[in-house]
Amino acid sequence: MSYDHYIDQRKLILTVATTGGVHGKDANPNLPEQPAEIARQVRECEKLGAAIVHVHGRDEHGENDPERLQAVNDAIRDRCDDIIIQNTTGGQSPYENRVAGIRTDPPPEMASLDMGPFNRGQHIITEHTRNNIESLAREMHEKGVKPELEVFNNGHLNETYRLIEKDILDPPYYINVILGPGTFTMPRPKNLLNMVENLPAESHFNVLATGPHQLPLTTMGALLGGHVRVGMEDNLYFERGEPAQSNAQLVERSTEIIDRLDRDLATPDEAREMLGME
Repeated sequence: MSYDHYIDQRKLILTVATTGGVHGKDANPNLPEQPAEIARQVRECEKLGAAIVHVHGRDEHGENDPERLQAVNDAIRDRCDDIIIQNTTGGQSPYENRVAGIRTDPPPEMASLDMGPFNRGQHIITEHTRNNIESLAREMHEKGVKPELEVFNNGHLNETYRLIEKDILDPPYYINVILGPGTFTMPRPKNLLNMVENLPAESHFNVLATGPHQLPLTTMGALLGGHVRVGMEDNLYFERGEPAQSNAQLVERSTEIIDRLDRDLATPDEAREMLGME
């Protein structure tokens, strides 16, 4: 088994996903929802070494609201030094809600791009057609927004190859391998190995794992030469039965592990260079 086809570097890009669009303060009161509190936590994570922040917007009641992305972006830029803003275009229907993530002023440097639909809850599916995906990818290219390709399962990896074959994406490709429940890739080490083995050439890969799987599988991703995403969007607990106190608490734990694995954290500028964003 060989993993020589993807880009393996000593530098590790750490992304923090502070908020998400699903659970709120009812699940953990320490989860930030409003622009100022999100920006405060992002600043703490930036100081610890996070190079990218994945951003969602919430309304005044804590409900998911893509129109609030502008306010969150502005607050992060006001408080932070140089962290890369990566807006979501995911989990939103209709299409107009998705595309809001790349129509802020200025546009973000990065944006997520779901590579297909997936189930959410008992009665909800995130509708995301090939036409939507291609339209988002083309507009990102026009605006100079680097897509992070959200690969929730093997079918989404097939769709990534399809976009590459259609010459819609520019290398290096940044692929987020997502492991968790439902229609996500099952959170098992062998499945992560399989996904990494099947990555396109000229790829960087990031590992996102939900809940109790976050720490072991992101650590495994770091061992394989990949990058890491942590944060309260994906995991509300620091340990079993112990809610996370902040996003910084989760970031700090990962930075300690990354250091012990003899990987170096990439600065935002180094991440831009690695991902071909300069």
